[in-house]
Amino acid sequence: MKSTGIVRKMDKLGRIVLPVELRKSLKIDLNTPLEMFVDGDYILLKKYHPAGACDFCGEISDDVAVFGSAHICAACRRKIGQL
Repeated sequence: MKSTGIVRKMDKLGRIVLPVELRKSLKIDLNTPLEMFVDGDYILLKKYHPAGACDFCGEISDDVAVFGSAHICAACRRKIGQL
């Protein structure tokens, strides 16, 4: 795990703000689902990616292929191939 050196306080409703630099570098936009994990006294956040979901259209399919770190369904692969 790499330290960012960024420290944030939690507000009275239990919220913290993820700095814009982190959101941009990790491509976390408004409404990006985040999954939470607990490991001892660590709280880990990870972008939620349901199994079989396409990164482009979000559809869940059995024919999702992985290219680099992207998950792409057959329909989106056909559209990309037409470019």
